[in-house]
Amino acid sequence: MELYQTGVILKPRGLLGEVKVEIITDFPESFLSRREYFAGRSVEDLERLKVKKAALAMGFAWLMFEGVDCVENAELLVGWSLFVEVHQLMPQPENRAYLHEIIGMKVLDRDRQCVGTVTNVIRMPAHEVYEVQVGGKKVLMPAIEEFVEEFNLVERFMVVPRYDEFL
Repeated sequence: MELYQTGVILKPRGLLGEVKVEIITDFPESFLSRREYFAGRSVEDLERLKVKKAALAMGFAWLMFEGVDCVENAELLVGWSLFVEVHQLMPQPENRAYLHEIIGMKVLDRDRQCVGTVTNVIRMPAHEVYEVQVGGKKVLMPAIEEFVEEFNLVERFMVVPRYDEFL
């Protein structure tokens, strides 16, 4: 089962078990319709949590779960991540991709020769950056149209004609 993180429980609010959740998705509205999450401190140690109530405010999700009906029970969830299955992910608009779709993509130079593989996407203040494994080292490349000429999710490659500028 492939799971993807969508939020992190930050702290309880009130006395009835409500929790504040940091949203880790481009689709915060999905918190209003989801009725269940896999939750835990790690992917290896998860349990299902059923949503009783959900709201969005101030850039956070505010959730109440079945069986979590007091502040003490809510405190036990602090630090837990919320995960969904791949089929529950919202479809991305055109020219957008999920991290798991980008990581592992081949990076091709102007001659369409494979020069490396994307190992991570790092969020920076101005834009995201691709971390690319090139031989025995990692190279950082801006994830912007000026540098990425072609981005093919189906065949899992991107063309970076000015690749040699990053070596």
